[in-house]
Amino acid sequence: MKSIKNITLLVFIVLLVTNGFSQKKLLEKANKDFDKYSYIDAQKIYLKVAEQGYQSPELYKKLGDTYYFNADYENAAKWYTKLVNQYPADTTSDYYYRAAQSLKSLGNYEASDKMMEAFKAIGGNQLIAKNFEDKQYLKDIELNSKDYILEKVLVNTKNSDFGPSFYRNSKIVFASNAKKSDGTKEMSWNNLPYLDLFEADMDEEGNLSNATALNGDINTPYNESSTAFTADGNTVYFTRNNYINGKKRRDKNKTIRLKLYKATKTGETFWTNVVELPFNSDEYSVAHPALSVDEKRLYFSSDMQGGFGHSDIWYVDILGDNTYSDPVNLGPTINTELRETFPYISKENNLYFASDGRAGLGGLDVFVTKLNNKGLPTNVKNIGKPINSNQDDFGFIFNEEKRLGYLSSNRDGKGGSVSDDIYLVKEKCQVILNGIVIDKETKEIIPEADVFLLDENNKLIKKVLAGKDATFSFNEVECQKQYIVRAKKQDYTPDEKIVETPNTSLELELNMELEYTNPCPPDDLGCRLCLQPIFFDFDRYNIRPDAEVELAKILAAMKEYPQLKIHIESHTDSRATFKYNEVLSDKRAQATLNWLVDHGIDRSRLSARGYGEYQLLNRCIKFDECGREVGTYNCTQEQLDNPKCSDGVKCSEEEHQRNRRSMFIIKN
Repeated sequence: MKSIKNITLLVFIVLLVTNGFSQKKLLEKANKDFDKYSYIDAQKIYLKVAEQGYQSPELYKKLGDTYYFNADYENAAKWYTKLVNQYPADTTSDYYYRAAQSLKSLGNYEASDKMMEAFKAIGGNQLIAKNFEDKQYLKDIELNSKDYILEKVLVNTKNSDFGPSFYRNSKIVFASNAKKSDGTKEMSWNNLPYLDLFEADMDEEGNLSNATALNGDINTPYNESSTAFTADGNTVYFTRNNYINGKKRRDKNKTIRLKLYKATKTGETFWTNVVELPFNSDEYSVAHPALSVDEKRLYFSSDMQGGFGHSDIWYVDILGDNTYSDPVNLGPTINTELRETFPYISKENNLYFASDGRAGLGGLDVFVTKLNNKGLPTNVKNIGKPINSNQDDFGFIFNEEKRLGYLSSNRDGKGGSVSDDIYLVKEKCQVILNGIVIDKETKEIIPEADVFLLDENNKLIKKVLAGKDATFSFNEVECQKQYIVRAKKQDYTPDEKIVETPNTSLELELNMELEYTNPCPPDDLGCRLCLQPIFFDFDRYNIRPDAEVELAKILAAMKEYPQLKIHIESHTDSRATFKYNEVLSDKRAQATLNWLVDHGIDRSRLSARGYGEYQLLNRCIKFDECGREVGTYNCTQEQLDNPKCSDGVKCSEEEHQRNRRSMFIIKN
């Protein structure tokens, strides 16, 4: 922006994100009863297995999931924490995230942060990782900048318009280099007219109209900008080039500096009695005035000696008629090694200013600090998007009572333009979140699913039932916040999506995609309890440690339900002879049966049989974690030509391993 702001520089400038986490192969409803054998509660079985001292990552994942998707975050956190602590290598990013969310919902932010650090370290979702990295900064932005709406005001011209200030209760005064009708010369370095001060009418909604140049002696052939008016509207402090009484002055480098001046009004509109403030100098710039609420102190920006950076915020006490104290620097709480400029003090005693010396979004950003009873800054906060952008954002003024204000910015420059515009700022924002629940594979609608809206701490805000047309809607959504939307329905895996709401009022559309889960056969206990496969080593029938964890689930179920009887089916791979494999599979079946008997199950409730190599599995079928077919792998031509690892077919050890297994069938 080549205007007063750039002259000052010479002498002194993001949901719709919508992220989705598909819950891949989760236990859909671990505590769902059997269709036929409704007395078997998987969650209860898992707990009993864990109580007996058995441990595995799958067990902890499933236990955590049964609680997490039922909003019992205390127990979810318990099992996810065990998973992370004991099996970090088996903990994927989504489980770190669920652990973090569960802990956050309990108010354990420190532990939650550690989970998010691990989430980031193993390559979790980059947007969420970035939000975590800047969590304190983004939290400050969220608390201070939500619900703002920006609109360009109608009095903007094709050139630069910036630096608004409130004048009385119904006008705005601003600087503009709109083309003058008197043919005044233009600035040679940008072929634009020099800046003048204009006033515009302001209605109750903040809309501006009828812009006219200030009447009187304020505007000159050179630049004027940035004003501060007393409450009675009769005195104004303003910025001007070093020019008064028809004469301009320069510093030792032949630069025309900026100075502060004061004028008073006579009659209704005529500004006169222009005087230079005594702390100005030809050798440094003083600009951009702001009055304290009690009008006893004048704040401003200057590059005078004794500062911290290119320009700092200073103040003087107003002692009398054109009498002021010596300038006082506001200090390092607010000032940096770069630029602090365009101060403004609201009626609530908030000091807003622009800076490019603090963490921001680019160029000048707007910051705010509450002044204490001595008029000094306290904590400084970036007020974030949408007030700030990756361009220059400055000259922000705000009326907290009316919840509206104005901003200067060059964010909309086109074709390399650096012209500034004035934006009306309103603190009002509403997001409506609409969605539909569909089948992930077929894209058909899924009516009457449960849909949950949760806040960033996993606290339930609202639950709705999707309609018969599968649609749902939430209007309890705020701008610039993070939400979790979760959808669940029987016979489908849950879907969960993270929604980052934008900074303007609008309607968001969201598809929740549920994946159909083939119901378990009524007699397949392994599927019902979502067992990991009971595998055996090559040419062995001993029970491996990993198999004991799964057998413990069978054991717990049989102890919990005395009427339960099961048949054990064991298999081998194709290596060795048919007869040998029949004998080996029988030994595996009996070893499995004996393990259960040795742990207290009556032999009369069990039967076992080996099937040798007669029921080999296809090589390319993909199973879910509960043993159900869910598709195929990318099969090679050789695998298609020889789908089973039978005699004479060259297979990998992993493919052979899938056939060395035991299954558990519920007996009627």
